[in-house]
Amino acid sequence: MASMESAHSQGDAHGSLRSYTIGFLCSIVLTVIPAAIVLGGWLDGSSKTYSLMAAGVLQLAVQLLFFMHVREEKKPRYNLLALILGLVILIVIVGGSMWVMMYNMVAS
Repeated sequence: MASMESAHSQGDAHGSLRSYTIGFLCSIVLTVIPAAIVLGGWLDGSSKTYSLMAAGVLQLAVQLLFFMHVREEKKPRYNLLALILGLVILIVIVGGSMWVMMYNMVAS
């Protein structure tokens, strides 16, 4: 109990009910729109792919800003740097895997 009181007394940033509600509503909208696109057959081909990717990126931004409080972080921003490093590693792994799968047609 004392550790919780000391954490709150240090002024750690926590979201308000309004902030959580806005984040929750944005998350619902960014989940329903891609589901409607896929289930309703609204878009075809690459436009469907790009819209689903955009919704995923926006969903990531909503989660980071409203629920993980990345913008409210005090200096030094170690969590933000760790997040950026993780994203770079993810992009290299996914991009490299896609490159290998697309351009390794020699074996087939």
